[in-house]
Amino acid sequence: MYKTQMEAARKGIITKEMEEVAKKEYRTPEKIRELVAMGQVVICANRLHKCIEPNGVGSMLRTKINVNLGVSRDCRDYSIEMQKAMTAVKMGADAIMDLSSHGNTQPFRKKLVAECPAMIGTVPVYDSVIHYQRDLAALTAKDFIDVVRLHAEDGVDFVTLHCGITRKTIEQIKQHKRKMNIVSRGGSLVFAWMSMTGNENPFYEYYDEILDICREYDVTISLGDACRPGCLADASDVCQIEELVRLGELTGRAWKKDVQVMIEGPGHMPLDQIEANMKLQQTICMGAPFYVLGPLVTDIAPGYDHITSAIGGAVAAASGAAFLCYVTPAEHLALPDVEDVKQGIIASKIAAHAADIAKHIPHARDIDDKMADARRTFDWEKQWGCSVDPETAKKIRNDRKPEIEESCSMCGKFCAVRSMNKALESEYIDIL
Repeated sequence: MYKTQMEAARKGIITKEMEEVAKKEYRTPEKIRELVAMGQVVICANRLHKCIEPNGVGSMLRTKINVNLGVSRDCRDYSIEMQKAMTAVKMGADAIMDLSSHGNTQPFRKKLVAECPAMIGTVPVYDSVIHYQRDLAALTAKDFIDVVRLHAEDGVDFVTLHCGITRKTIEQIKQHKRKMNIVSRGGSLVFAWMSMTGNENPFYEYYDEILDICREYDVTISLGDACRPGCLADASDVCQIEELVRLGELTGRAWKKDVQVMIEGPGHMPLDQIEANMKLQQTICMGAPFYVLGPLVTDIAPGYDHITSAIGGAVAAASGAAFLCYVTPAEHLALPDVEDVKQGIIASKIAAHAADIAKHIPHARDIDDKMADARRTFDWEKQWGCSVDPETAKKIRNDRKPEIEESCSMCGKFCAVRSMNKALESEYIDIL
């Protein structure tokens, strides 16, 4: 018997989840087993999440996409969040993270697990204050650990835990004078709790107990990067890199207990630093899958940060990141609505797909080749079938219909494709 996918893989057992991942990734089940055993692929699948459609996360597999959602004090409608979740899954999201910070979170979390086939993730430290209805300083280390256990029992597939900051980090943040300090919400809560209580980070101090919980339910730990840069000026600084080194140590400790691990990565980062950061993570964390927020390559685009994120995400995934956390146009501004979610997913899907082509992921370019064939023959229906967003493509064409079907309204009879098709068939090319 085995408790986790990693334990099974190390015992030479190919699970049904590994077989499903192998089919999706055009790999052999044995190869997937080997990668899971090494920790280079994770299959986030809590034993209690019965409706999950398993996916593998790893740099050598198709790049996966995560969608963040959840209610806040200003936006409290859980039904809208469920609509976002199912819309996201329909559009191809591989994971849903519930980041709710208000109200009774457990029924929504359980509903996600019961109905959503994507991987479900949470950040237990958010839920601790809500669950106990006590201010942060009044919570104990045991309270935090008990909420991790609660989320595992509810069936979530991965939990983000900010285990890598310690009391040493408090002094680093004070000494190095970052422009944006800590922008990780979970990281800031842990930092604040340590500052107010004088205690060590409970997720670090009681890490072995957390590992036992995660092993029991096969919950993957996503080691949160509390010190991820929140602006270009803070990228690749001492705080970020020192935390990454500790995350590498924590990865090794998790693997000793057969607990699967992902590593969370930067935030905001200049384009020229992304590749080096991906390679550094792979070295320090021994190839554990890297899960990045963006990275956002400029700080000046509120309202368009899904684009700044897609640019950085494509470079990150092409350089070794395995999992992209989407960013919406509402980033830094508001809770995203359904349309923001759509735009964020599309931007991330394009970034992930571009990276998969660059990495020569098996069959990644097949759909692009089909699109080229459809464009050459003016087969509009096949073009819609190859499109990342068919509805938008159809609307643009229908709103600006051309004079003839064998063109768009930009070129008309000047269309290069039309002219070449006719020329190669020795047909007369009429322009006027």
